[in-house]
Amino acid sequence: MLLAAVSGVLLALSYPPLDLGPLALVALVPLLWAWRDASPWTAARDGFVFAITFLAVLMAGLAHTGYTGTTSLIVAAALYYAATGALVAVLGRFGLRSPFLTAAAWVFFEALRGRWPLGGLAWGELGIALHDVGVARALASLGGVLLVSFAVVACNGLVLDVLTAARARRPRALTIAAGGLVALLAVSTVADVARYEPPGTGHLRVALLQGDDNAHGPIAEQVADQTLTDTHFALAARLRGRFDLIVFPESALADDPEQDPILRQRIVALAAAHHAVVVVNARYTGATGKLYNANLAYAPDGRLLGVYAKQHLVPFGEYVPFRHQLTFVSDLRQIPFDFTAGDRRVLFRAAGRPFATVICYESAYAPLVRDFVRDGAQAIVVSTSDRSYGRSGIPATHVATAQMRAAETGRPVVQAAISGESAVIDDHGRVLQHTSLFTKAIVTATITTTTGETPFVRFGEWVLAGSALALLAAAALVARRELRRARS
Repeated sequence: MLLAAVSGVLLALSYPPLDLGPLALVALVPLLWAWRDASPWTAARDGFVFAITFLAVLMAGLAHTGYTGTTSLIVAAALYYAATGALVAVLGRFGLRSPFLTAAAWVFFEALRGRWPLGGLAWGELGIALHDVGVARALASLGGVLLVSFAVVACNGLVLDVLTAARARRPRALTIAAGGLVALLAVSTVADVARYEPPGTGHLRVALLQGDDNAHGPIAEQVADQTLTDTHFALAARLRGRFDLIVFPESALADDPEQDPILRQRIVALAAAHHAVVVVNARYTGATGKLYNANLAYAPDGRLLGVYAKQHLVPFGEYVPFRHQLTFVSDLRQIPFDFTAGDRRVLFRAAGRPFATVICYESAYAPLVRDFVRDGAQAIVVSTSDRSYGRSGIPATHVATAQMRAAETGRPVVQAAISGESAVIDDHGRVLQHTSLFTKAIVTATITTTTGETPFVRFGEWVLAGSALALLAAAALVARRELRRARS
C-alpha cells in the first residue's frame, strides 16, 4: 500500500503545477512492483490506494466546489484503477505477465472511466503528463492520448523488468526487457520523424479576452451584478484594428444575448467595429424553454451565426443527477439549477474558415474534438472558466489537455479562460502564448488554420480497440488452459 501511495504522489508530480512530465515514465514502477504476484484483492486494494493518492493531489482544486462531491468523484474514479489492478493480478496468476498486457488493461479502464457512468470522468489521462514532450505529442497524432498512456505504462513495466532481471542476474530476461525499451523508443522516434503535417488553409487573426483578476470574490455575484460582463467589454474596447475572431470566455456574460437586446447590441457593435466574428458564452434559453450552457457566434453584420450547446455537462457541477433523492447533501445547494445537455455539433465560420468551439471540460473528450475535425473544423476554440479551482494546477492541466487535442487532430487550439490560463497552441501542440492566473489580459495572435486528417482523426481510437482485443485474447487463452486442466 505504501508503494502504491508513492506511485500516486510521483505521478501527480508529473502534472501541473510542478509539471515534471518525464517522471511519469518511472512513476508507476512501485505500483507495478506491488501488483506483481499479488492476489486480485490485494492488487485491487493497492490500485485503489494509488488512485486516491494520485487523484487527491491532481484534483485538489475541486475542493473549492465542495468536499462531498470532490471526495465522491475521486472515490468513484479510483474504482477503475482498482479494477485494473485486479485484472492484471488475475492474468498474472495464469502466467500472463507482460508490460504490454498491463498497458492494455490500463488503457481499457482509462477509456471506460472517461465514458461511464454519467458521461465519464475523462480528467487525468496518463498521457497528458507528457504534454510538453514532442515525441509524446507525435504519438498522440498517431493514436491519441490513449497511445501515449499505453506507451507510458509499457515503459514503466519494462523498467521494472530490467531492474528485477538485473537484480536476479537473469541475462536473457534482462535482454528481452532492454530490447522492449529500445523498441518502444524506436517506435516513438519514427512517429516523431514521420509525423503527419496538416496542410495550412489560411490564417485567422484572433483576440482572447481574460477579465477576472479577483481570486477571492464569489463569481456568482460578479456575474449577477454585471461586473465581469463590463470588465470584458472594457478589455474589448482596448482592441485596435481588424480581427477575424474575438472570444469571450465562459461565464463572462450575465445574461442571454438573445433575451437581452442591450447586451446583444454591445456584442454586435464590437463585431462591427473590428469586422470580426464574436463568440460569447451564455446561459442560453432554447426554443422549448430549456436552459443550456452555450456558445453563440455573431457575425460583423449582427447576424447570429449559430448556437452550440455543451454536450458533456459536468455532473454535480452543471447538473445534479438524482437531485430529488439527494436533497440531504447540503453541498448540492451550490448548484441551484440544471443545464440541459446539447445533442449536436455546430461549426462556425470566421473569414471563411470553419472552426469548432468546445466548452470547458469538453476539451478532455478526445472523441468529441475528433468528430468536430471530421466535420470540417480547421481550428478549435475552447471557452472555459476554471475560476472555481483557484490557484491549483487544474487550469494549467486544462491547457496541457488542449495541447494534446491539438496534437491529436493537427488543428490549432485557442483557449479563452475567464481567470486564466488562456493560451494559443499550434497544430503540433506547442504553446505559443499563455497567460497567468487571475490577471486581466488580452491575447492576440494570428493562427494558421489547417485541414487534412492525422492518423488519429482518420482511424480513431484503434489503441482502445487493440487493447480490448488483447484482453479478450488473454481471457480466451486462460479459459482454454482451464478447460484443458479440467479435462486432464
